[in-house]
Amino acid sequence: MVRKVVVFAVALAAFAFFARGADAHSHKKIDPRLTVTSIGVGAASTATFFAISHGKHWHNGPLASGTAWGLTTIGCMAVSPMVATAVLDRPLSYREAHVLLASCVLPVVGGWLVNEAYNNGTLWAPDEKPARKHHHHKK
Repeated sequence: MVRKVVVFAVALAAFAFFARGADAHSHKKIDPRLTVTSIGVGAASTATFFAISHGKHWHNGPLASGTAWGLTTIGCMAVSPMVATAVLDRPLSYREAHVLLASCVLPVVGGWLVNEAYNNGTLWAPDEKPARKHHHHKK
């Protein structure tokens, strides 16, 4: 539980540090089908987590719940790009793949944070033009 709170606090701090003012024309939107894929695979991973962690063999040992969390997170990260590629019927961009992976690690806000990092120019990919930073000069 403490680890989840720390991860959330770090993600929130990173967002606050890299957040900038509204600039709607430079923000790239994510295909809604990716959002649906992320939610579907995330729900399946969550169901798998509960099935594994509440099984009779996983209650033994101090890392039982952590092991189940790790396995289902890695499974989500492996499966979600495959499902999204099939749904979109095309290869994924780096941004799309990273958004899906972040959604597996930090559900609900992970993908959004990664997309904003791309929009902000904090992250970049070889298949996209670098985000242009607008400099406002005072007169």
